Amino acid sequence: MQTLPHVLDTAFAARMLVADQFCVKPGETVLVTADSGTDRAAVEALLAAAASEGAKAVLMLIPQLPFQGKLADPYIPDAVAHAAAASDVWLDMTFPYMAGSSAHDKAMKAGRTRYLLLGDVNAGALRRLYGAIKLDTLFEVQRRIDDLMVSSSGASCRSTSSNGTDFSFRLGKPGGKKKRQANSPGGSTIMGSCIFYPEPDSVRGVIALDAMFHEYYSLLPAPIRLHVDGEIREIEHIRDHEAVTERALRRAANGNYGRVIHLTCGFHPAARFAGVSFIEDIRTVGANAIGLGVPWWEPGGGENHPDGVVSRQSLWVDGEQVVQDGRIVAPADLASAMRALEQAMG
Repeated sequence: MQTLPHVLDTAFAARMLVADQFCVKPGETVLVTADSGTDRAAVEALLAAAASEGAKAVLMLIPQLPFQGKLADPYIPDAVAHAAAASDVWLDMTFPYMAGSSAHDKAMKAGRTRYLLLGDVNAGALRRLYGAIKLDTLFEVQRRIDDLMVSSSGASCRSTSSNGTDFSFRLGKPGGKKKRQANSPGGSTIMGSCIFYPEPDSVRGVIALDAMFHEYYSLLPAPIRLHVDGEIREIEHIRDHEAVTERALRRAANGNYGRVIHLTCGFHPAARFAGVSFIEDIRTVGANAIGLGVPWWEPGGGENHPDGVVSRQSLWVDGEQVVQDGRIVAPADLASAMRALEQAMG
C-alpha cells in the first residue's frame, strides 16, 4: 500500500512515477529526454528513481525545440530517435515536446517503449502531481470520468466559463482511457485530466482563453476570444500575443485558423494553475485544454497544434451538468469519487 510522506518529497514523487505507475524493472533502459529549459531537480530525481529500481538510466539533453510534433522533426537528432526506439521507458521532459514527431512514431511502432509526456513539469509540479495523493484514489476519478466520456459519444454538450466562454458541441470519437499502470508499450500522459474529442464541425460559440501554448506557454494579459462556427472564424483581443498566436494557428491548419480538435477536464486537487507549467495547469480542477488545428485522424493532423486553456469551466453532457465552476457535481458515482479524492488531500 502506498504511504504518503508528511512533507511533499521530490524523490518520493519520482519513485511513484517510475516504480508505481511505470513499473520499471531491474535491467530495463529508462531514457530521460530534456532540453535547455528543463528543471534540473526534476531530471535528477527521475534518474535517481530509475537507478534505485535497478534500471539503466540514460539522459539525453538537447536545445529547446521551437515546435512540437512533426514540426520538430528537423531539430531532433537521429541519436535521440534511435535511443527512444531502443528504450523500455521514455520519459520526455522536452517542451515543446516530441510526442507526435517522427522520432516518437518510430519508437511507438518498434513496440518496445513505454512513453510518458512530462513536458514542462518541474520539481514542484512533480511533487504535487505524483506525491500529494495516492494514485489509486486519483485513478478512481480518472476511470469514472474516462468511462463517462467514452459512453457519451454522440451526446450534445456545452461548456462555459466566467470569462466569457460559451460553446456547444457533439461528442465525437471516443478517446483512449488512461491506464493506472503503464506496463505495456505505448504512449501515456499524466493522470488527473480527461481528454475527449468533439465532432470538429459541430463546435459553435465563443471560447475565451486564459492561457495559451502557441510557440511557448504563457498566461494571457487579457482573454483571447475565438469565435467558432465549425471552424475558427475570428480571433478577438490577442494584444501582445497577436503575431505568435496567429502564426501557430496557421502553421497547424495549413494556412487557416483551424478547428477545435480536443477538449479536456482537469481534476487533480493538488495541481496549481500558476502559468508556469502547461502540463500542471491543465490538470487543475476544472481546467479545459483546447487543441486547435487539424484533427489527428485527418492528413496533416496530430501533435502539431497549439493549445488554449480555459480555467474553471462548467460542462454539460447530454443535458446533465457534470462540472460546475470547475467542480465535478455529477453523475453521482463520479461526484462521490471526486469528494473522496478531495478529502484524501486533507
